[in-house]
Amino acid sequence: IDPATGMGIYSLTSQILDRAEAAEALQATSVWSLGLPNCIRSLSPDVPNAFCHGQALEPEEICTGRRGNFYVSSSIDLVPGQLNAWYLVADVGRSHQEIARIRKRILDDSLLVETLEQSIEADHKDLMQSIASADGLQETGSQLSTAHHLANVLFNNLRGGVSASNYWVESRDFLDFIQTRNHSVAANEQAYLRELPERVTYMDFLSRAKAQSNTDLVRLAHEYLPLTFGRRHGDPSRPWNSFEIKVRNDDGSKVYNYQGNWRDIFQNWEAMCVSFPAYLPSIVAKFLNASTIDGFNPYRITRDGIDWEAPDSEDPWSNIGYWGDHQIIYLSKLLKGMSDYFTGELQDLFEQQVFCYANVPYRIKPYNEIVTNSSETIDYDRFTAKGIDRRVDKIGTDGKLVLDDQGKVYYVNIIEKILVPILTKLSNFVVDGGIWLNTQRPEWNDANNALVGSGLSMVTVCYLRRHLNMIVDTLKETGDRRFAVSVEVEQWFRSIRKVLQANRSLLNHPAIADTDRGRILNEMGRAFSDYRLKVYEDGFSGKHTIAGGELVEFFRLAIEYFDHSIRANRRNDGLYHAYNLLEFSGQSSEVSVSYLYEMLEGQVAALSSGALDLGQAAELIQAMFESNLYRKDQRSFMLYPDRNLRRFLERNHIPEGALNAVELLRKLIEAGNRSIVIRDTFGDYHFHHSIQRLADLETGLARLEQEKQWAELVARDRQKVHNAFEAVFGHKTYTGRSGAMYGYEGLGCIYWHMVSKLLLAVQENVFSAIEQQSNVLAEALADSYYLVRGGLSSDKTPSEYGAFPTDPYSHTTKHSGAQQPGMTGQVKEEILTRQGELGVRIRNGTVQFQPFLLRRREFLEEASEFAYFDLDGEDKTLKLPMGSLAFTVCQVPVVYRLVESSFSLNVFFADGTEVSTDQDSLSPELSLKLFQRTGEITQIDVDIPNERIVFA
Repeated sequence: IDPATGMGIYSLTSQILDRAEAAEALQATSVWSLGLPNCIRSLSPDVPNAFCHGQALEPEEICTGRRGNFYVSSSIDLVPGQLNAWYLVADVGRSHQEIARIRKRILDDSLLVETLEQSIEADHKDLMQSIASADGLQETGSQLSTAHHLANVLFNNLRGGVSASNYWVESRDFLDFIQTRNHSVAANEQAYLRELPERVTYMDFLSRAKAQSNTDLVRLAHEYLPLTFGRRHGDPSRPWNSFEIKVRNDDGSKVYNYQGNWRDIFQNWEAMCVSFPAYLPSIVAKFLNASTIDGFNPYRITRDGIDWEAPDSEDPWSNIGYWGDHQIIYLSKLLKGMSDYFTGELQDLFEQQVFCYANVPYRIKPYNEIVTNSSETIDYDRFTAKGIDRRVDKIGTDGKLVLDDQGKVYYVNIIEKILVPILTKLSNFVVDGGIWLNTQRPEWNDANNALVGSGLSMVTVCYLRRHLNMIVDTLKETGDRRFAVSVEVEQWFRSIRKVLQANRSLLNHPAIADTDRGRILNEMGRAFSDYRLKVYEDGFSGKHTIAGGELVEFFRLAIEYFDHSIRANRRNDGLYHAYNLLEFSGQSSEVSVSYLYEMLEGQVAALSSGALDLGQAAELIQAMFESNLYRKDQRSFMLYPDRNLRRFLERNHIPEGALNAVELLRKLIEAGNRSIVIRDTFGDYHFHHSIQRLADLETGLARLEQEKQWAELVARDRQKVHNAFEAVFGHKTYTGRSGAMYGYEGLGCIYWHMVSKLLLAVQENVFSAIEQQSNVLAEALADSYYLVRGGLSSDKTPSEYGAFPTDPYSHTTKHSGAQQPGMTGQVKEEILTRQGELGVRIRNGTVQFQPFLLRRREFLEEASEFAYFDLDGEDKTLKLPMGSLAFTVCQVPVVYRLVESSFSLNVFFADGTEVSTDQDSLSPELSLKLFQRTGEITQIDVDIPNERIVFA
């Protein structure tokens, strides 16, 4: 403790290094107090115990080798109604100069309390402005719903970032960005960069870039996103994650930055684009430019480009492989959003060669090797990785992209970028089984994080079906218009199409034979393998064309296969399989499919696929409430049914009959060789404790094979030993924490992100029923929607939820309340469902107000005020009468009022004029002004007839 100011100063005495090298620790954490008279300050960890026992507190001014503390004690006499306030102020990472400045203010600043209060108020206003910019402020009759929405928006901003200042771009920051990405473009475009205004709107910024006719510049301008406030992904309670939030540079200027795991950042950007839709084309570009020539995505997306995992023998968490999780559904939703908000803009990109490929130094092995060992399928190409490093040093982080023979970025159109991941998934499609997970990393959808090698994903089949249907709707007007794609992609496309066409007649039968299934998989797998071999070694050789009509016919054909598979995966209890297992037999010519237990994710995917009609969707939801997935105590759904795992003494037990059936194991026991199997004192048989994985078993067998007496037996019985190992441990069905842990999203857990996905899927079916004018089913599905919503946090008491019900949480275990606040993708889904509840729907470039799902309790029972921030960041208030509510769309306030008269929509403008209509949507022109946040529209009032609000 500094005796002059009472400040506690916490620091290392030197840096902690594992080298014989001195390094000073020249930054410290500081804590100081203000406002308590005659206080005693102590660093002793014994203070709380002494205080609780009424003992006199002794000041302790130095504490070493123990956890840091800062205790302040004082006695205060208060008369009734008197108030006494005090402050504790903590700061981190401060240098000697900065701490000296703080000490000086403590000693000399008579207005320090006022300064602190002003700082607190300014920070609060900054935070609320950030939340308001993403439409997080609402005023309704349900305080829990509005508070929950605010929390969802706050955490979504933290996870993915939020636009720093409406749609404004600061040219200096784009210059910094472009210098990092591509030194040559930064040097060659100096004139353009000098002519950019200091601040320019994002739309003008993109137009100026396109006018330069420099494809590199256009791509980089699209990939530039002026986002701030976002953190690097990582739930801090998990030992394998870390994160940080940095919002200011050392000079006090705003930090424009983002970085996140691939799956997390795009899901949060989807929700951000509800408020900033003009970023959708750029986010689509960022997504597509990060995908590889073999149809996958890198591990992490950053402002500066991409990152991937590399082998590291010193890091126990290191691993390589492609994460296929959510790839298709994320892209599909972003493309759909782009089409909904900006009609025709997606089609305008069909022929523009402005997209590129990420050059991740992974090389997927040939198909025959994958079949032989589907758990080790990727080589890390160290030669390519070193070449990428050299290119990054030379040209910037664009060196991580695929380049042509002249060393320039290789460009393709959006058709090719959409087609490649579709072909990748189809090349690994097991008919009636799912998409084969064979890239060393799990799909990591929300039901498993380890199903690799033998796993099949019906979840991805469902989302592919949805995706292809959306692409068909986008493409079907193109007719015979031809699109240029890389020669090798076109050849791959025709190979896969040929296989699907040749086997189409099999879809007339309810079941597919294992031989047919194996033949189809082998033919498509080899086609993908041939494609990879060509492009890995030689790159692309040129461009051919494919007609739009060919693509539509191909996608519709694939949908037929997917529909057959979805039907085949309907369980007897009315649920749908999520993940299955494949097994090769007969020299890999036959492929059989077996099934895992039911999973919540499979039901959400089926509901989202578009393959079920409305009646089937309603039946599935009802079956879910009657299934083992449902937890009555939480009125919600687990990821998978709870079950009891075998205890320690029940594990690693080889039945005597199984052991005797393998001569090698029997002979090892007889010879007293304990390298593979052991007999304990009770006569029970076990695998040696060092054999924890199949790879360990194979290492042991290989070592044993070197001994002459065992070589012949090992060669003959190797597969039988593998089979015995699998029979004992069941590693092919290992789904990671979902089946082996009791915390996080493990056994008995509710994973709230998955429940919120279910909520969104049910809501989508409600809207489908409305569009089909099926009122009875719409109301039945809406009832189901609120049953699902009732299990989520905002409709619960704190005791039932086990946490603050306004806050989003990751999961709830069976032995505790909700865990891990805020760090969950739930926030994204519930921003979308909240928009749907309020009846705000975007279709064909227009904003529609159709509050079918809105509950009467959301309308105010007495007059109130709505506090919000306008597009200039100025705080405003609106007076709201009883029977109304307010929220914002693209930061423009919308007021709903219940009326006895007819429906009306009133739009108010900054110039004092207004427009009224009896239609429930804005015109495309007015909608575009809203989407582009021009400030021309200042308020929208919607009068809603009483009879339209049917839910209490």
